[in-house]
Amino acid sequence: MAVDLSGQVALVTGGSRGIGLAAAEALIAAGAKVAITARTGVGKAMAGLGGDVLGITCDVADAKQVEAAVKTVKERFGKLSLLINNAGVIDPIGPLAESDPAAWAHNIQINLTGAYHVARYALPDMIAAGAGVIVNVSSGAAHRPLEGWSAYCSAKAGMAMFTRALHLETGGQGIRNYGFAPGTVDTDMQVKIRASGINQISKIPRENLGGVAAPAACIAYLCSGAAADLAGAELAIQDASLRERVGLPPL
Repeated sequence: MAVDLSGQVALVTGGSRGIGLAAAEALIAAGAKVAITARTGVGKAMAGLGGDVLGITCDVADAKQVEAAVKTVKERFGKLSLLINNAGVIDPIGPLAESDPAAWAHNIQINLTGAYHVARYALPDMIAAGAGVIVNVSSGAAHRPLEGWSAYCSAKAGMAMFTRALHLETGGQGIRNYGFAPGTVDTDMQVKIRASGINQISKIPRENLGGVAAPAACIAYLCSGAAADLAGAELAIQDASLRERVGLPPL
């Protein structure tokens, strides 16, 4: 389905590679102006993106960096109307009883608290405008425990509730909130997962992993008015009805 996001301004966290970079490309193709943030690789990503793009080196775990990044986006483009909370890490992988407390807490700080930070500073202007979209990139791990992924599963479960909280508090103020699980995708995160050899996800052959284009198309679709009736939902790329609406082939 062709998506028209002309006049919209998007911020994609974790936008220097993988799903985030593909989402940025899809949003640009739909007519949006786009800002990407990442801790590393922003310059390289910018070189490959067309359109009116802004790149910001930012650690979403740091609230002050996030506040400054959101301010920079608004100064450059005049507003921020679409937020893709994509930044995330898988580490630490391993038994909970042997995990490093600082690494475990850092996972939560990036995957969950980081999403809160960006929403916190993006929302006031969205609420004032009476319009906005937040897509939280979720995971099947939000709904089932996986061996060795206690931090990641806990963070993504928290993000699923975060989406519900956002919808409860802002859905009546013109803000559309979505959780979206992109499936098992061939990204750098999967390289770490395969190397760990822990749980069934690490055993999936690389050739059986999904590409980044389909999740990116879903994210762009959720940013459009065509997805308004799905606001507040936790969606997954495996959902047949969503795939049909986006124009993806059935699985």
